[in-house]
Amino acid sequence: MAKSDRVNLAHTTVLLIDDQPTSLDMLGSIVQGFGCKEQIKCASAQAAVELLARRSVDLILIDCIMPDMDGYDFVRWLRRDAPAPTRYVPVIMILGHASQAKVHQGRDCGASFIVAKPLSPSLLLKRIIWLGGEDRDFVESEHYIGPDRRVHNYGPPPGTDGRRESDLTGDLGEAVEENMDQDEIDMLMKPMKVSL
Repeated sequence: MAKSDRVNLAHTTVLLIDDQPTSLDMLGSIVQGFGCKEQIKCASAQAAVELLARRSVDLILIDCIMPDMDGYDFVRWLRRDAPAPTRYVPVIMILGHASQAKVHQGRDCGASFIVAKPLSPSLLLKRIIWLGGEDRDFVESEHYIGPDRRVHNYGPPPGTDGRRESDLTGDLGEAVEENMDQDEIDMLMKPMKVSL
């Protein structure tokens, strides 16, 4: 992101979910520092479920480890059982210990992004900006509902058909025109002086 780029989060509603009051206050301060004027704090995932039944939000930041309903269960509920507009809300999960298994668990439950503690405001802002500009498809299948887990779309593996409607085949068609000869290619690559 260039220094000249501006991000306006003043009209964004952010839902913050954490059972630790200190962490919840810290998250609130970080988000307020980004210019977000409306933030809703919930001390449990169950309270967030009840809140989302009454109103909508633009972004959810949730801690993964909580008693009763943890962050993973909340995101599974959000992606599968929440009403239609709410189920597509971007979710950033915050992990205290970012082992590969926990990151995969967060990705597989439908989180948009996973960030590890200690949380730096600059990293969190970069992730929020990335989520705002992403164009990943939302996948709904029997075993997974959430944003496409492929961050970079290189297409399906060679020799296989794609599983998504947007996947392109690797097959190339025959040429529709005669190939260029070497002189024509050289002319394209060399800067030339022209008179107008």
